[in-house]
Amino acid sequence: MRLPEISKTIQVPEDVELSLEGRKITVKGEKGVLTRDFSYAPISIKIEGKLVRIWAEWPRKKEAALVGTIYSHIQNMISGVRKGFTYKLKIVFSHFPISLKVQGKTLLIENFTGERRARKAKIIGDAQVKIQSEDIIVEGINLEDVSQTAANIEQATKVKKKDPRVFLDGLFVYERSEGMA
Repeated sequence: MRLPEISKTIQVPEDVELSLEGRKITVKGEKGVLTRDFSYAPISIKIEGKLVRIWAEWPRKKEAALVGTIYSHIQNMISGVRKGFTYKLKIVFSHFPISLKVQGKTLLIENFTGERRARKAKIIGDAQVKIQSEDIIVEGINLEDVSQTAANIEQATKVKKKDPRVFLDGLFVYERSEGMA
């Protein structure tokens, strides 16, 4: 049985400014500005003062799920412009010491398992990558950019054509948190 309406509301904090043009949401905070277009979704969004209402009338299963998805995206945007997001990765090696370099929008991973050619990991969007001895810190205000950059780094060091139980080398995410340094 379909429900007449599925609705969620978000209380916008005082230090965050939200604006809506059609289904394009812009969130402004102390860390920066994030914009996202939800025009692909068959749902309604309305801003009433410091409340954001997301709803779908007579939703099917996918439309009902989209209400929750867009609710989460907007929550993440608000958290991003207020605090930011940080992912920490650890450099792990047993035989060959791994060296890292940031070149523009690419992280070069050199001497991974003794390979001559450097492996490359793409840095997405405005994510910042910092290398501190044994740790790599990925920071930014957009959760999707930060998490995808961390995933790209982790995937770039996947051991191929060797037993993964023996060759435990790589770069691994060990901490995810809200807030930037």
